[in-house]
Amino acid sequence: MSSQHRRGLGDERFYEALAKEASEVRVTHADFTAKLAQVIALLWRAFESRGVSWVGFYIPDSRAPIESLLLAAREPKPACSPIGLHGACGQAFLEEQIRLIEDVALLGAHYVACDPRDRSEIVVPIFRDGQCAGVLDIDSFELACFGQADVDGLAAILRNSGLLDRPLNVRSDCLPKT
Repeated sequence: MSSQHRRGLGDERFYEALAKEASEVRVTHADFTAKLAQVIALLWRAFESRGVSWVGFYIPDSRAPIESLLLAAREPKPACSPIGLHGACGQAFLEEQIRLIEDVALLGAHYVACDPRDRSEIVVPIFRDGQCAGVLDIDSFELACFGQADVDGLAAILRNSGLLDRPLNVRSDCLPKT
């Protein structure tokens, strides 16, 4: 499946509705941890029946220099924690760019496999007080589940909830074209 054949989770209207809901999170939850939990609840409700197997936030450990990311809010189950910075989440955090991965097998040793059934992933950095504060990680059992509409929609949701304050570049790990 080439990048032009990504399925995607939703269209523009789907994401506009979620982004509007996310604005309420910004207004009603000043606490960072509560905000993360509310965004995960919003996303899981929306994505649970759309091919998503897991959604969660990873935040940096408290050591300097940062050596790993720790699991924060997540649905539906716990996942690996802590995770090193060598995987997709760590790289998205360090590079401050979105990672769109059509096939996690393409990452080889750089893939942190919390569930061996996962086939694709999208990772979006979040920001607090101008600094990268973690990443939103979404996994799917489906190959090439995520597309550009998801990149744009998730960025709007995070922006409206107060977790993203800048445009981000996208790094795509695509399947070979057939």
